[in-house]
Amino acid sequence: MMFRATSPCSEPGGAPHIRPWPTLGFYARLVKDDGILESLDDMHDQRRKGLARRELFVSLGATLTHTPSNISGTVVSFLEGVDIVLRDPLGGEHTFVPTPGLFRHNGDLVALRGKIETVAAAPAITASGSVAASDTSAKVARPSRIWVEGIHDAELVERVWGDDLRYEGIVVEQLEGADDLARRVRDFGPTDHARLGILLDHLVAGSKESRIAAEIDDPNVLIVGHPYVDVWQAIRPAAVGISSWPVVPKGQPWKEGVLDALGVADHPAQFWKRILGAVNDWNDVETPLVTAVEQMIDFVAGAVSDS
Repeated sequence: MMFRATSPCSEPGGAPHIRPWPTLGFYARLVKDDGILESLDDMHDQRRKGLARRELFVSLGATLTHTPSNISGTVVSFLEGVDIVLRDPLGGEHTFVPTPGLFRHNGDLVALRGKIETVAAAPAITASGSVAASDTSAKVARPSRIWVEGIHDAELVERVWGDDLRYEGIVVEQLEGADDLARRVRDFGPTDHARLGILLDHLVAGSKESRIAAEIDDPNVLIVGHPYVDVWQAIRPAAVGISSWPVVPKGQPWKEGVLDALGVADHPAQFWKRILGAVNDWNDVETPLVTAVEQMIDFVAGAVSDS
């Protein structure tokens, strides 16, 4: 929890301006010259404490007496250190400087304070847009797994969904290609307790990836994907500082073609680091990939627990 001092009676958005408390000499002069308080002998202890016996956190409607004027009324406005307005029984309003020790409440001389308002800390949000869990202790890895095609896919998933994956205890592994996917799934042996979520690039009708996915029919395997030739395209161009991803002619290596079209001399691995560094959260990722990964995490996290 976070705490902040507020003056609830001040105008909305107004910041309280705290004035220094008057010195003890000021109080002594008030007593000596004006006789507004008890005798110096009676007030000896109060003087050493600033005259006020206690602090009072002011609420609207509280009844106070201003001792110099002997005016009593209910509080209709209060700004700590600046002013206080009391409404008397006849409806008249009186404005005073809220000097500590010059007001009585239930017989005691008090120092007026603004209420302490407890403000709940805004929930932390992960890069995926989830509310960060308060329990950040390490989780034992589930037997379930998420598979992605390559290192770039794995790094992007980690950058955006890493907090969610760690909270759920889900491990991401890279396939380094999906050509032998059906055999790998059989070797893994998915069950209710050990599910597989698989993310494929370019999962569109008629693609090689769609034919590979069609070979697998298992209720404990979920294959999802995005329509992009490469996971680079799943990052919004604006995040990278370009208007759009270049169109690379068929037969030309896609990453190298992108670099040529952009006039970038980097090696693909170097440029990828620049691309990944531009991703702050899920807003920098295209919707099809966001949807696919969210579905995959929910599916894998929904595996039956062994406990």
